[in-house]
Amino acid sequence: MKAIIHTLVMSLATFIAAHSQTQFDTGMQQAFELWQQGETSQAANLFERIGRAEEQEWLPFYYAAQIQIVESFEMTDRAQKEEQLKKAQGLLNDAKAIAGNDDVELKVLQAMLHTSYITLDPSMYGMKLSPVITNLYATAASEAPENPRVALSRTEWNIGSANFFGEDPAKFCPDLEAALLLFQDEEPDEAYAPRWGKDRTLGLIAQICEKKSNE
Repeated sequence: MKAIIHTLVMSLATFIAAHSQTQFDTGMQQAFELWQQGETSQAANLFERIGRAEEQEWLPFYYAAQIQIVESFEMTDRAQKEEQLKKAQGLLNDAKAIAGNDDVELKVLQAMLHTSYITLDPSMYGMKLSPVITNLYATAASEAPENPRVALSRTEWNIGSANFFGEDPAKFCPDLEAALLLFQDEEPDEAYAPRWGKDRTLGLIAQICEKKSNE
């Protein structure tokens, strides 16, 4: 995931350097730089402050929520993780209030947030949230079949489910390859539009598909 963030930050920094900067641009660049440097709390706080100041911009809240969600997967303290996910949900709700509930990038983050809850306590959250996650990805895939993060995240969810039930995750290799093609064709039309996921896709292909072919 850190590699994903590094790629995201570098691509955004290149774009911003080629364009005149506003105060919003400057703040966003500072937040991404903090994130790249591993100062995740400071980055999330800055993204949130930008979101509060820029009432029509949902992406600062998106990235603030993403940081909280990504970090939550590595947390082992239950109370701390629950608090982190509660914070992330609030930020995600702020983004939805601006962008609307139908934005597929927000659906992906919502599904990731629910997945983190399942890792916290599978017996408590698994049966409740698994169908919600599956539905989120199915809806997002129907609405935006060309979105590579939808394709990747949905496939990764299916791989996790296959591992849980003792099935061979390699059966999803065609889906990973399809997601990779979508990343190669993607041309974001906004400076700060989500770009993450290609490196993660390549890593999963190497881990699951190439390993399988070499056995």
